[in-house]
Amino acid sequence: MIKEITEKKERLKTYMKQKGFKSTRQRDIIASEFFKCEDHITAEDLYIKINKRHKDIGSTTVYRTLKLLAESGLATARVFADQLTRYEPVSEDEHHDHLICLDCGSIIEFEDPKLERLQEKIASEFGFSIVDHNMEFYGYCRDCKR
Repeated sequence: MIKEITEKKERLKTYMKQKGFKSTRQRDIIASEFFKCEDHITAEDLYIKINKRHKDIGSTTVYRTLKLLAESGLATARVFADQLTRYEPVSEDEHHDHLICLDCGSIIEFEDPKLERLQEKIASEFGFSIVDHNMEFYGYCRDCKR
């Protein structure tokens, strides 16, 4: 995990250098904390988490760094039914879809090779080449089931 975080931080530094942005201690801390996250996190939640130990890092810096992570391809910004932008680290070797509970807001990630093959089959039937996709199912989780 530490090696993966270090590699991602280096990719971010390379991206920032290409774009003419400075590499700062604050951005490094934000990126490190973000890459440790296992859930989909809002900028506000990440700010609260970071601010407990780093009072000198403002919410605007967190928002801008998350935007930079998304622009660099190291994070994905997702807006679910609650209309909050949540970020998740991008994993090179993993694709997953989401089940989102409309009651408690929980987000369950899942992978299904059969579903992926079906998507490819449908695309092929229409002569379509899929580059990327997002699949989100909205309903109620086991705890909130109606």
